[in-house]
Amino acid sequence: MATQTQTAGVLPQRGSRSGLINTFVALFALAVVINGGVMVWVWLKDGGVTQVHNFTEFLLSFGRITGLVGAYMALLQVLLLARLPPLERRIGLERLTVWHRRNGKLVIYLVVIHVVTSTIGYAQTAHTGLWLQFKEFLNIYPGMVTATVGTALMLLTVVSSLVIARRRLPYEAWYGVHLTVYAGIVLAYLHQIPSGTDFFTSTVQSDWWIALYVVTLALLLIYRVLLPLRQFVRLDLHVSAVERVGPDVSSITITGKHLESLGAVGGQFMLWRFMSKGLWWQSHPFSLSAAPNGRALRITVKAVGGYTRLLQDVPVGTRVLAEGPFGRFIGARRQRRRVTMIAGGIGVTPLRSIFEELSDAAVTFIYRAVDDADLVLHDEITQLAKERGAQVHDLVGDHRDPRFAELLSSKNLIEICPDIASSDVYLCGPVPMMHHAIENLKAAGVPKHQIHWEAFAFAA
Repeated sequence: MATQTQTAGVLPQRGSRSGLINTFVALFALAVVINGGVMVWVWLKDGGVTQVHNFTEFLLSFGRITGLVGAYMALLQVLLLARLPPLERRIGLERLTVWHRRNGKLVIYLVVIHVVTSTIGYAQTAHTGLWLQFKEFLNIYPGMVTATVGTALMLLTVVSSLVIARRRLPYEAWYGVHLTVYAGIVLAYLHQIPSGTDFFTSTVQSDWWIALYVVTLALLLIYRVLLPLRQFVRLDLHVSAVERVGPDVSSITITGKHLESLGAVGGQFMLWRFMSKGLWWQSHPFSLSAAPNGRALRITVKAVGGYTRLLQDVPVGTRVLAEGPFGRFIGARRQRRRVTMIAGGIGVTPLRSIFEELSDAAVTFIYRAVDDADLVLHDEITQLAKERGAQVHDLVGDHRDPRFAELLSSKNLIEICPDIASSDVYLCGPVPMMHHAIENLKAAGVPKHQIHWEAFAFAA
């Protein structure tokens, strides 16, 4: 199941390692602020405000600053998901993904404003039409053709991310489109350095921007390419077993070397790339469905799209490239002995692995499903509950049927678990179910900080 996660809090860190992580994050944030400040200061120093005396000069100056900020934010866009370990551990890949999405929209807005204001400003200066001015840009100015292509690629990426498009596009198509954003940034660079007024008039500024691009590219190559390849060779991960555990649902066991060095715990997810036909060219996030034991890792996948259908029959022996582990949806975040777990369908997978590790907790496990066939891993959960003296409640029925519409109501939750307000609650499932459950948990008196959740927002 491909996941998009949102949780609160910070993955626990200890000792000097925590101090180093916090120092890195602080220095990173300081570098971002300083570089942004220098960019604005240079714009102001070069007459960004003082040399504006009419509307045309305002358009040109505003076009300059939006272009500069847009390019800078595009570099940050890459770094947000460059898998920098300190950022991921301190902030979390889930929250970084949210920032990445919001920042991407801001980049597009700035780039579009830059294009529009610059074109209008130059057209008014030359007393010509907008289309003629745009054609002149393409024919005369270095890098304008590549910049136009780059902007189009960025726009395509944003359009594919819109909710209505995201739900209709296959994950494979969405993933491929997003890879083009890197090409868009490179093409924008080919326009920025030779054509930007701030660059061909100042060697220092040009060198500064080149350094920003080089550092960004270096970090991207190290953490998105070289280190994953090193881990691929070192861990020697491969599929050791594929077991059908339900209709269109399979558990895949992956074994290898030095698995204990990953430091993975129940509830976390990893980005998996299976090196077999039709699967090797993209990675998907899947949560661990069993607690890591140092010998094997397991995921449980439901076939809901082309990629996950192929995974149902992935050959034993297939090599696997895995990145991670990621995520803060873990048992160590609880502060109370009593724990309530609410799973929805295939969203049971991270909860099942957390449950396995909660040997000292008083657990009430609530499993919400449309029908009995959707109770994936139910036998394992029942066995764990028996070993730990936990309670399991199956809430089965289609929510569209009035008879089952209130299965997760605040009243029913209190009846199942009378002291739910004093327990840590872990939830995972489809987004609509999550929103419904969270509102009802609050109505049942559960404080927000006691609710830990992970939403399976999209899968393919």
